[in-house]
Amino acid sequence: MRRHVLTALLALALPVPALAGTPTPLSAGELSVLLKPPAHGVRILAVWALDCAYCEANMQALAKLQRAHPHEVELVTVATESIARSAEIAARLKAMRMDGYPARAYAEASPERIDFLIDPDWGGETPRTEIIRADGRRQGISGELGEAQLRRLL
Repeated sequence: MRRHVLTALLALALPVPALAGTPTPLSAGELSVLLKPPAHGVRILAVWALDCAYCEANMQALAKLQRAHPHEVELVTVATESIARSAEIAARLKAMRMDGYPARAYAEASPERIDFLIDPDWGGETPRTEIIRADGRRQGISGELGEAQLRRLL
């Protein structure tokens, strides 16, 4: 029984090619799987919002990093908007050419709760980049990433 539950939870965190770009719900209960260290390399959560002026450039830079290091970097986009706005989120991801990456959107009545669970020291500002390393180390960076910061992510 536990194996089936673990398999189901793992499936929620893994990219699904057919659903890439279409956000799937992210609830507090699913966060532990998403924040779990990857088997190798880094998992990067590109946390963004529809009204964020710097999010597109930040996500484009992270996508470039992921394409340059496809075996070391797993990139997941996380929209802070409600999953109820999934059509808008998917359209924006497509317009940004970010629809090829796994996409999540908040599915809680209190988005601040998910913000806190992602990182208790985060105030909810976007863009936000959460880096989860295979060795368990985590780092959160608010604001648009510069070239030097991007190089240090690996």
